[in-house]
This record gives sequence, C-alpha cells and structure tokens, in this order.
Amino acid sequence: MLYFWQGFSVGLAYSAPLGLQNLFIINSALSCRRRRAFLTALIVLFFDAVLSLACFFGVGAVMQRFVWLQMLILLAGSLVVGWIGLGLLRAKPPEVALSAEMPSIRQTIATACVVTWFNPQALIDGTMMLGAFQASLPAGQSLSFIEGVVSASLFWFLSLTMIVSIFRTRFDAKVLRLINLLCGVVILFYAGKLLLNFLNLLEIL
Repeated sequence: MLYFWQGFSVGLAYSAPLGLQNLFIINSALSCRRRRAFLTALIVLFFDAVLSLACFFGVGAVMQRFVWLQMLILLAGSLVVGWIGLGLLRAKPPEVALSAEMPSIRQTIATACVVTWFNPQALIDGTMMLGAFQASLPAGQSLSFIEGVVSASLFWFLSLTMIVSIFRTRFDAKVLRLINLLCGVVILFYAGKLLLNFLNLLEIL
C-alpha cells in the first residue's frame, strides 16, 4: 500500500493544478445537469488515465525523438485549443446558464480528448515525472504506483465536479459568463503557448 499512496500523492499533485482538463470539468459542472457533469468527469478521467499510462511507459520519449510529430501536435493543438477558448469568449449568458441543451456525448468525448492529449508539453512533463518514479520503484511495485496515480485522478475529478455542481445554484448567468470569460482567456493563453513552442521548433529547424 505504501507505493499506492505514493502514486496517489503524485497523481493528485499532477491533476490538481489549474489546466485545460479542470477548466473543462468546471464549465461542464456549471452549465450541465449533474448527471451529465459526472459523465463528463468520467470521460476526462478515461483520457487522463490513458495519458498517465502512456507517460509512465515513455510515450513522451517518442515525441522527443520525432520532432515532426511534436510540431504537428503543437500546431494542431494550438488551433483546436484556441477554438475552444474563443468559443467560451463568444458564449452569451443564456448559453452559459443551466439548460436542457447539452453537448452531445460525441462532442464531449472529442473535447475531453483534445484538452487531455493535444498538449505535447504535458506528455513530455508527465513522462519525465512518472518515468522518473518508475525507474526508482522496486521490482513488482509499478502496478501499485500507477493504480495510485489513476485513483488520484478519479478522486480529484469527481470531487471537483461534486463541489462545483453543489454550489452551481449560487451562480447567475452573469457570474457564469464571467467565469467563462476567465476560462476562455486562460485557455487562449495555453493555445498561444503551444503555438509559440511550435514556432520555436520551426526556427530551430
């Protein structure tokens, strides 16, 4: 259990900082019904768990080896993430408020995939962090550790969804609009960072 809890603490530190996944879950919990918000959190969890496993077993090294692949994902990621941010900035208060009109499951899955996987830096950073721990684990303890990492993501995403969903009624359309504006600006910042990384690689080549 020691290595499970070690993985849990590492996974919590990896999931908790404000990022695209958390912004997506917060927005879902504010604008969708609770059942859909939890479904969204579970979908994000699936992609996050796959990402953690990929990082744990070193897919980031593949991206570092093939610069063209890293550039492709950086460019595509900056465009798609930027589109998500602009969509939040354009949303009007009636569209932000809770309503029966929710994104389809297919749209939710696509967005969850984008906010999780279209960030090469997250792949590389995750590989360096999780890979370093893997190298330091005793033989046979890798499974316990990665189970702890995934469990931390489950705990964090569901807790975040529950907390935001419970206090959702305290927000009116104007407050939700402000939150969307803030989230949109942060997401556009991420998009700009991805694009800048792409341009830096382009200059090197």
